[in-house]
Amino acid sequence: MEAARGAEFAAVAGLLEGAAQGQSGALWRLEGAERQLDVNLVRHLPGTGGAAYTEDEVDVMLVVVAGGGTLTLDGTVSQLAPGFLGLLPRGTSRALLAGPEGLIVLTAHRRRRGMRIGRAEPAATTAAEPAAMPGSCALHLVCGRCHRHAIEADARFCSGCGTALPSRPAA
Repeated sequence: MEAARGAEFAAVAGLLEGAAQGQSGALWRLEGAERQLDVNLVRHLPGTGGAAYTEDEVDVMLVVVAGGGTLTLDGTVSQLAPGFLGLLPRGTSRALLAGPEGLIVLTAHRRRRGMRIGRAEPAATTAAEPAAMPGSCALHLVCGRCHRHAIEADARFCSGCGTALPSRPAA
């Protein structure tokens, strides 16, 4: 099939077959520079998920492609199974937890704003609280591409865009 200008196509079955055994994070994402949407096919390994976080900037559409688990949205728990479709409004607290067979979801949202010009004021630190290294904060690793905080303490890839996360500094 010949793609129209800017169109991108992928076969989910082929993406799943081509993914390395045990690979988590983004298996596929839209890449076009002029796109208005961010879309990711994300694999969560069995039992993985994380603490609830609030997405303040964009509404997110979530489609369960394979596997199962739970979604906690502002304290309400929904069971996830293939075919589940949900809108996660911006400003809501959300957490995913993959079930025993893992969880593969497709997420779509409008592209986030680009980086803003300006300087951020560094947070004050104390001797008991060392300054965070680039790509980290006191509690979480931070993705250098999309700036999302890693949900899992041992995360190696960003759950939002699939980019490899920096190594956690030695304690």
